[in-house]
Amino acid sequence: MILDLFGTLVVAPSTSERNTAATRFASVMCVSPAVAESALTGSWSARHDGQLRSTAEVAAHLVARCDAPVSNVTALELLLKELARDRLRADAPLLQILEELRLRGLRLAVVSDASPDIAEAWSLCDLASYFDATVFSCQLGAVKPAPQLFGTALESLGIAPEKALYIGDGGGDELAGAERAGMRAVRVDRRGGPHGLAFGETSWTGSSIARVEALPSLLSMWRER
Repeated sequence: MILDLFGTLVVAPSTSERNTAATRFASVMCVSPAVAESALTGSWSARHDGQLRSTAEVAAHLVARCDAPVSNVTALELLLKELARDRLRADAPLLQILEELRLRGLRLAVVSDASPDIAEAWSLCDLASYFDATVFSCQLGAVKPAPQLFGTALESLGIAPEKALYIGDGGGDELAGAERAGMRAVRVDRRGGPHGLAFGETSWTGSSIARVEALPSLLSMWRER
């Protein structure tokens, strides 16, 4: 089974949370929140598609885009790492479901459009121990729905596409991308509610569930058919 990260396993940030983060970035870099927000928005591709390979590079890139003092890079790097750890916090019911899926013998992978700060924080979060493989866009150099993201996850799990199930909230055209890769896809309602940010979301008429916590019931229902 392959799962999306933001909006699926952990809450997708809302616009207000994004604005709060931009304000904190602005304070560290000694620029206005509007300048920091513009830098964040304008650097999405660079932060997610492999152009920037570390949190330090992300911090330096944002400082340069904001024309802020280079001396602020280290402080911004520390803030990026702090926020990444916060964003990867998972709730107890989700962790219990992941444990149940593992006990059923399922191999699990994460495929995520993620920046280097998220990739570097992953091993420190509670989610990491439940997954056999992780595929982060910043490390692979491609964002959803690029087929190599799904292909790498399948290869890492050692399973054929027709044996795999993809779960995601739909950002990045991921559900159709998973189907094109030969997998069955199921949409999950965005964790944290519909106000969570998503990029490249497309319409979906296939199978849907309310939360990842509903997966065991869905799998049991399919098995009984």
